[in-house]
Amino acid sequence: MAKAKIIGTGLYAPGEPIGNGELKELAGVDFDAEKLESRIGIKARHIARLRGLDETAADFAERAARAAIADAGIAADDIGLFVVGTDTPEYISPATAILLQGRIQGGQRDAGAFDVGASCAGFVTAYEAAARMLAGDDSLRYALVVGVYNMPAFIRPGDAFGWSIFADGAGAVVLERAPDTDPSGYVTGKLVADGTQWDYVGVYAGGARKPVTRELLDSGAWGLELLQRLPGDRNLKLWPPIVRALCDKGGLPLDAVKSFVLTQINRSVIHDVMDALGRPRELAPTVMDRYGYTGSACVPMAFHHAVKEGRVRRGDPVVFCASGAGFAVGANLFVY
Repeated sequence: MAKAKIIGTGLYAPGEPIGNGELKELAGVDFDAEKLESRIGIKARHIARLRGLDETAADFAERAARAAIADAGIAADDIGLFVVGTDTPEYISPATAILLQGRIQGGQRDAGAFDVGASCAGFVTAYEAAARMLAGDDSLRYALVVGVYNMPAFIRPGDAFGWSIFADGAGAVVLERAPDTDPSGYVTGKLVADGTQWDYVGVYAGGARKPVTRELLDSGAWGLELLQRLPGDRNLKLWPPIVRALCDKGGLPLDAVKSFVLTQINRSVIHDVMDALGRPRELAPTVMDRYGYTGSACVPMAFHHAVKEGRVRRGDPVVFCASGAGFAVGANLFVY
């Protein structure tokens, strides 16, 4: 049976990086920068809005996609599937993936394009969907999967938490349909959800339930809203059993995995998860020090760096694991 193999990666982050000191000035907020750097791991980030750049989610996705296509060495017109994982789309409708297809291919093609909305688990969920579709359809040769995040576009003035944590960025991978004899390729995925926890954190205004009105804007009930505090140990409880179940499902020993690319929201939590798994911390790359938290983009961004820095090599088994508000959790097991 055919399978999906990653043949190219790319990323994009807008503008010059913004350190914690400069962020306080640009956003007009105050926060504990020492704690943010020492525990969370965030020292800098990229935010188009604060740099005065006319760039938003589709622009980030396009630039990351073009970088991945160039890295793969393929023609853009050969891509038969565009999937974007995001919860900060360019528009509610049409899907950001449709805009991306138009920008990349310049017009109508025999190509599918759709978004996956699974909060910050958007990319890993999109990767699972695209890999399954590519493997099951012999008319498809290449797929492009992008994770993009533009949460700063939704942060309200004075939100110190939002400005200190969230950032802009996109990461992309190009998948190729490969024969089962190829040692590289997608192995399996695992998804977990609990939609009863939808009312913790999110962007609730702008949809059918809560349309944007003048009254809503005046009340300040728009943009990123933290309705309930998220449990601090949520990911520490979620990720280790999911990763173990993923490896069991894929028939691969946990000890054989060479890299664990986890949601880049908290470096200390990532270290605790690796300790819980009994695996060396250095097997979990982190990039939040230079990019902040880029939600659905952070896993492909961290993976891109791991590949380009030689931390992941051809033939290495890799695990992706990401969780998002709502909540949704996704994990992928593949051989690079």
